Amino acid sequence: MERLLCLISGMNSGGAETFLMKMYRELDREKYQMDFCVNITKQGFYDEEIQRMGGRIYHIPSKSENLKEFKLQLTDIIRKEKYKCVLRITSNTMGFLDLKIAKNAGAIICAARSSNSSDAEGIKARIVHFLGRILYSKYVNVKIAPSDLAAIYTFGEKNYQKGCVHILKNAIDLNVYRFSLVDRVEIREELGIQKNDIVCGHIGRFSKQKNHKFLLEIFAEMHKEEKNIKLLLVGGGELEKEVRLQCKQLMIEESVIFCGIRSDIPAILSAMDVFVFPSLYEGMPNTVLEAQATGLPCVISDSITREAAITSLVHYQSLNDDKKLWAKTALELTGNPRKSMTLEMKEAGYDILDEVKKFENLLFHI
Repeated sequence: MERLLCLISGMNSGGAETFLMKMYRELDREKYQMDFCVNITKQGFYDEEIQRMGGRIYHIPSKSENLKEFKLQLTDIIRKEKYKCVLRITSNTMGFLDLKIAKNAGAIICAARSSNSSDAEGIKARIVHFLGRILYSKYVNVKIAPSDLAAIYTFGEKNYQKGCVHILKNAIDLNVYRFSLVDRVEIREELGIQKNDIVCGHIGRFSKQKNHKFLLEIFAEMHKEEKNIKLLLVGGGELEKEVRLQCKQLMIEESVIFCGIRSDIPAILSAMDVFVFPSLYEGMPNTVLEAQATGLPCVISDSITREAAITSLVHYQSLNDDKKLWAKTALELTGNPRKSMTLEMKEAGYDILDEVKKFENLLFHI
C-alpha cells in the first residue's frame, strides 16, 4: 500500500482540509492511504474520521514555534516510515521549505497544493512570498491548485502559462450535495426558523478574509426591507466575539443565528434561500460550489475567481459597491424554486469520482 503524507497546520473544518477529506473518502484505500502531519496539539475536527479510515496523525511543532525541532521531527517521520509521497497544503511559498526537508529525507514526489489566491498581509508578506518561490520552488515537482488565481499567486504566472500547474477542482459528491425539502424543514424547525422566513446564509470561519463586517452591514440593509429575514452563520474562529458585538451594534442580533461548526452542510444549505459571500479573496471556495450543487443562488465578491461560477446561480458583486446594492441583489434572488444542478455540476467537471482519479495519478504513481 502506498501512503501519502499531508503537511497542514491542523485538520479542522476549513476549505483546504475539506478538500483533503473529500479526496480521502473516495480513495481506493486498498491501494492508497493518507496520513497527516499537523502542528496543533488539540484534536482537529476531522481527526476521528481520519483514524477510523486507517490514517495516521503526527503532531510536530510549527516552524515559527521551533524550526530546528520541526526539521528534525519531520525528517524522522519521513525516513522512519519511508514516505515517498509528500503533499504540502499552502498558499505562501515559504511552505515549500517543508518540501525541501521532505526531499532531503528521501521523498520522491514533493507536491504543493495552493489553498488561496492571496494572504493579504501587506508588502512584507509579499516579499517573503516572492523570495520563497525563488529559494524553494525547485523542491516542488508536482504543483496543484484549485483555480487559475490560486495557481498564479502560489506558483507564478510563468509556471501557470507553461502548463506546469495541475488544476485539481474542489469537486463534490453530487449524491450528497443536492436540495432536500425534508432537510430544509428539519433544519428550520431545529433553529426556530418559521416557514415563511427568508434565510440568508454564510459558511466560513470568523476571520478577516471572510469579511463578516461587510456581510453584517449587507444583512442589516436586507433586514430593513424584510423583517422576517434571518442570517445563518456557520463556522467558528478568532473573530466570533467581534461579529457578535457588531450584531448588537447594528441591532440585528435577534435575527442572526450562530450555528457553530456543523457536519450537516448539505442540509444547512437546503434550509437557506440565498448565500452571501463577500470574501476579500479565495482560492476556490468549497462552500460556493456546494451551495450551487443544492440549487442555492449565491451573491459573491468579484475578488473571487470567475471559475467559481459553475452555474448561472452565481452573481458577482464588487466589494466597492454599496451595501444597499448587495442587499438588493440578494433579496431579488430569494423566492425562486430550487432545481437539481447535478447534471450541470457533473458536466463542468465537479464530480468527486472524476477528480479523485486525477489526485491518485498525481500523487501516488511514482
